[in-house]
Amino acid sequence: MALALVFPGQGSQSVGMLAELAAEFDTVKATFTEASEALGYDLWEVAQQGPAERLNQTEVTQPAVLTGGVAVWRVYRELGGTMPAFMAGHSLGEYSALVCSGSMAFTDAVKLVAARGRFMQAAVPSGTGAMAAIIGLADEQVAEACGQASEQGLVSPANYNAPGQVVIAGESAAVAAAGEAAKALGARKVMPLAVSVPSHCALMQPAAEQLAPLLQTTALTAPEVPVLHNVDAAARNDANAIRQALTEQLYQPVRWTQTVTHLLASDVDQLAECGPGKVLAGLIKRIHRKASVACWQDATALRDSVSA
Repeated sequence: MALALVFPGQGSQSVGMLAELAAEFDTVKATFTEASEALGYDLWEVAQQGPAERLNQTEVTQPAVLTGGVAVWRVYRELGGTMPAFMAGHSLGEYSALVCSGSMAFTDAVKLVAARGRFMQAAVPSGTGAMAAIIGLADEQVAEACGQASEQGLVSPANYNAPGQVVIAGESAAVAAAGEAAKALGARKVMPLAVSVPSHCALMQPAAEQLAPLLQTTALTAPEVPVLHNVDAAARNDANAIRQALTEQLYQPVRWTQTVTHLLASDVDQLAECGPGKVLAGLIKRIHRKASVACWQDATALRDSVSA
């Protein structure tokens, strides 16, 4: 039996997240305290008390979700959990995977993702970018809809989340036009997303250019467990190759369907979502209906996985 861990990205945060786990394991709050010292503010207080508007600011969300994933991983190991066969993360979650695989120091990652959030927010003035989920079209049809809308501005597929669920990102008018084109091609639903930043498209290249020098000065080693990267669902052992993948990840689409398919084709028969929320578990079930996925948000789920 091979286990793969997957780490969530933005959108999995909520006020009060991991409170139940923290009530039983001091490790959770200790991990948030470590992050708070790196950030210069009380991250646990924001995660528990909000307000939601503060927690949902990109530069706060990113360290909060990263820290949540690392805290759950530490509890799992504390309970005697063994090393998985693979790790992967959705967008921001890739950083969580690299920390838990031993490739990147936790406090370095906290500082990096806070900066990443700031760079992403600054790259596109508020209101000029947008994202939308296209439900019910093949990947090629979503790309076609984006092509039809290109006269309105930049728009492209951003997250290949599951068959029939692709998120697009770009300039607001172009995203709206691509949504209309998608409906004309037969999309069941087009859902504008409540985000302040159009991630994983070419508008993020300025953010990537700012992030790259920070990655160059961040110590990285070969992961103890293979980490599949978002840009191509492939693992890397070389520090510079990892830095390049993290840079490209900002403006390239997240290939989540390909990542999960790769895991399931690699003799993985158990997946676990390590962190707050259960977004990835839902996507994995869409990709492969019979996949076995656990959500590690509480002590019961963690103990069940360890004993199994």
